[in-house]
Amino acid sequence: MAYGFEYYSPTKVVFGKGVEEKTGRYIQAHGGKKVLIVYGGKSAQRSGILDRVKASLEAEGIQHTELGGVVPNPRLDKVYDGIRIGQAEHIDFLLAIGGGSAIDTAKAIAYGLAEPEHDVWELYEHTRTAQKCLPVASVLTIAAAGSETSKGSVITNEKTGQKRAYDDNLARPKFAIMNPKYTETLPDYQTQSGCVDIMMHTMERYFTNGGNMELTDAIAEGLLRTVMHNAKILHRDPGNYDARAEIMWAGSLAHNDLTGCGNDGGDFMSHKLEHELGGMFDVTHGAGLAAIWPSWARYVYQECMPRFVRFAIQVMQVTPGATDAETALQGISAMEDFYHSIGMPINLKELGIQPTDEQIAELAEGCIAACGSKTGSAKALSLSDMIAIYQNAR
Repeated sequence: MAYGFEYYSPTKVVFGKGVEEKTGRYIQAHGGKKVLIVYGGKSAQRSGILDRVKASLEAEGIQHTELGGVVPNPRLDKVYDGIRIGQAEHIDFLLAIGGGSAIDTAKAIAYGLAEPEHDVWELYEHTRTAQKCLPVASVLTIAAAGSETSKGSVITNEKTGQKRAYDDNLARPKFAIMNPKYTETLPDYQTQSGCVDIMMHTMERYFTNGGNMELTDAIAEGLLRTVMHNAKILHRDPGNYDARAEIMWAGSLAHNDLTGCGNDGGDFMSHKLEHELGGMFDVTHGAGLAAIWPSWARYVYQECMPRFVRFAIQVMQVTPGATDAETALQGISAMEDFYHSIGMPINLKELGIQPTDEQIAELAEGCIAACGSKTGSAKALSLSDMIAIYQNAR
């Protein structure tokens, strides 16, 4: 039976070739006068998108300051740098150029600038709730995290190794500028890691034991099939604009809560297990998800059999086996084959890490601490369950 829900997705999406040239006018429409541009490395400069965006701001008379150097698994220290710059420059609007790391960093800075009397990390520790946030927007160059239209952000505290998420509608971006052309220069590994992340945002909401809607399922299944099809195209033809457009739009739809309407809010344990891997080993997020998901799936499928059977047939398009269990396991194996077909790992060894028993215990303890208690929708996981999943993933 479908659960009641509230669906809120206020972000304006501006999609297509050349749309980055409209950035300034959209910021002006939201009252931005002094903008902090947050981005990653030199790719934003080499591609020319940084200069195009700055030109659009200058054309509207909008002042701007830059904060570059954001890295994957974005760091708390960079957030603090942005807060210091923002206070000194009287910033009133945050603009991220890049993917999830840049956008999440911008969101965290926006929280910190709006409530300077508090340490922003308290939000990610979940010891308080944000009351204010400066406006945020993005110019997307990496299709993966969906942060451009979501309420979520994830920050890593490099001093403690903790990678933590904070979700709040206050940080929903005002708009997202999306030109798929700017994803063409990404290495294939990064493109495919992004595709996995997009799929996992959908699958986390799909594998639940609480509430389902036929329409929501159809949207989720269609999104997953579309991403898989186009990920394979990009693996052999990275310059295919149409495939990149499909992937970029899927990234936003996968994480703006559309594919969770009518369920219990989702499982998200694969993400939480991977966050600990990211905090300890600094692995690429999407690849880490691909490495942990098969172990999680085989551990929980019997507790969520109808969903795994439907997934196997509707998404992985396997022929039903003699039993539901056989069908479910065929679906999991088919997903592993897909991951391999796009160069993604299916276990921790293939990911390039081999955690010791002591490290696995630390990972599990960090995960249960972040969750607060036994949690999960497909199957509620305890500390011992988490340890088993990490061990089985080696």
